[in-house]
Amino acid sequence: MSVAADFEALYGAAPDGVWAAPGRVNLIGEYTDFNDGFVLPLALPHSTVAAVARRDDGVLRLHSADADGGIVQLAVDSLEPLSGGGWAAYPAGVVWALREAGHPVTGADVHLTSTVPTGAGLSSSAALEVVTALALNDLFGLGISRPELARLAQRAENAFVGVPCGVMDQMASACAEDGHALYLDTRDLSYRQVPFDLAREGLRLLVVDTRVKHALGDGAYAERRAGCEAGARALGARALRDVSIAQLPEALALLSDETVLRYVRHVVTDNARVERTIALLDAGDTRAVGPVLTEGHASLRDDLRVSCPELDLVVEAANAAGALGARMTGGGFGGSAVVLVDADRADAVAAAVEKAFAEAGHAAPGIFPAVPSAGARRL
Repeated sequence: MSVAADFEALYGAAPDGVWAAPGRVNLIGEYTDFNDGFVLPLALPHSTVAAVARRDDGVLRLHSADADGGIVQLAVDSLEPLSGGGWAAYPAGVVWALREAGHPVTGADVHLTSTVPTGAGLSSSAALEVVTALALNDLFGLGISRPELARLAQRAENAFVGVPCGVMDQMASACAEDGHALYLDTRDLSYRQVPFDLAREGLRLLVVDTRVKHALGDGAYAERRAGCEAGARALGARALRDVSIAQLPEALALLSDETVLRYVRHVVTDNARVERTIALLDAGDTRAVGPVLTEGHASLRDDLRVSCPELDLVVEAANAAGALGARMTGGGFGGSAVVLVDADRADAVAAAVEKAFAEAGHAAPGIFPAVPSAGARRL
């Protein structure tokens, strides 16, 4: 059945509409977004789809086709940050964030289904938040811009769910365009759509899902964010975005905490890598982005220490088989890697990664091409 038909079977009436919001993969710029830095994500074809009907009686009913259990029913005027709220905390958090910001959301019936892999570092949570926010924005006539919707979705995840993420994932889901990557300045949410037509250049970007599940609420992400903020304070900077690559040697000499030093070095160099990547894309030299990706992986592995053996193996095996470059993407500790490869080498590189995983005794990875896709929309 369709999402709308499933909604009607659940709730006894047709939805007011159906919306979709995509997951994302980040080409370069990791752990830079909560440091006011630069990122370069693109939306994936994988989306969360929501059939939604407006309610005016203060009742919020949530259902997911992908989760065990029935309908979750909540009262909108008594929503408060949930501990252990599971998947329902994400759409509930969006309603809470909208109401907290003064928007008159008086309830809804929501039915969700998703093709975004969970735990793969592809922003299943942001897709869930953004599709809910967009649907409610339309149904209640709130007139909220896409960047502000992304900010409210981020607030839901930060303050309601309890994950201190930056705004990249929500911005990519809300604002990406088909055939483009999103060059985003996370300080002021200004962005530029960068043409990213890999097929035209005979290239492919593979996503390799290691199937190692990560959960960013476990403190490792928060610890790195706190370390970055400590580094900015120690350097007298508003945020690490304000430390340039030219200033880095002098800045590192001022830091006595070895962990903070490593975090600062990663963020400053990764911001520079985003800018190098943009310059290469603008010059039409996409192939040269490959080594920048591999360099970024080394920084995430050695300075930020958020990689894992499976992610390292993807990068090592892919590059050994002739990839142009590869790196882990997303929060790390599992999840996915991206591999830039000549299209005629893509199958051989994928096979080499699968062989390496089998030989290491790992579960088979999921491998698929990342096709730059459209952001959130009403269907």
